[in-house]
Amino acid sequence: MAIKVYGFKFSSFCRSVLMTAKHLNIKVELVVTDPGQNQQFTSEFLALNPAHSLPTIDDNGFILWESRAIMAYLCNEYGGADCPLYPRDPQKRALIDRWLNFDATLMESSKAGFKQKLYTGVDPPADKVLAFKGHLKLMDQLIANNRYLTGANHVTIADLSLVSNLGNLVNADKDRTGIDMAEYPNIGRWYSGLTQELPYFQEINAIPQEERKTWVANSMGYLSKRCK
Repeated sequence: MAIKVYGFKFSSFCRSVLMTAKHLNIKVELVVTDPGQNQQFTSEFLALNPAHSLPTIDDNGFILWESRAIMAYLCNEYGGADCPLYPRDPQKRALIDRWLNFDATLMESSKAGFKQKLYTGVDPPADKVLAFKGHLKLMDQLIANNRYLTGANHVTIADLSLVSNLGNLVNADKDRTGIDMAEYPNIGRWYSGLTQELPYFQEINAIPQEERKTWVANSMGYLSKRCK
């Protein structure tokens, strides 16, 4: 039976879960739940997830939300004895967890750091932009010459989470985000390497520009609240 994934393709958090499932050859069914249309507030969805957050999964009655928790669960449940995406070795796993925690901090900072400008056209407070750039500078420094975030010789769920979450920033023109990604060459190299290496990346992450523009235009109420 396929795992139901409640979410939508415009969410980077949902796409990171879908990439994890694809990497592990797990069959999933995407149940489109569009927050731009307030579909996460239906009585049916709230019965599943009172936190009304996306993505949410239903694995034969086991309900879980928060993308990073879902990714870890999929590895633990379906990845075998020692899933390379999320190894059981405490130190290897700790490095992944550290990056996942950094990812959460970075994404919270990104709301005012660049998403407000990207989606609403409103320039964010200078101190918020400076703080976000500080996170990017640290990430660039930590990546250094590594091919993968943890320094391992293989991809982990930390890579899948961050490569999905940074897509809107890396691929948008700097005039629309206020962020010049050329200042962070290690991030650019790491991102480009993963997008070329992962055979499922384009399938899950490539969204036609016009389709994205239409969704943004129809979801401004939601985006205005989220980008503060």
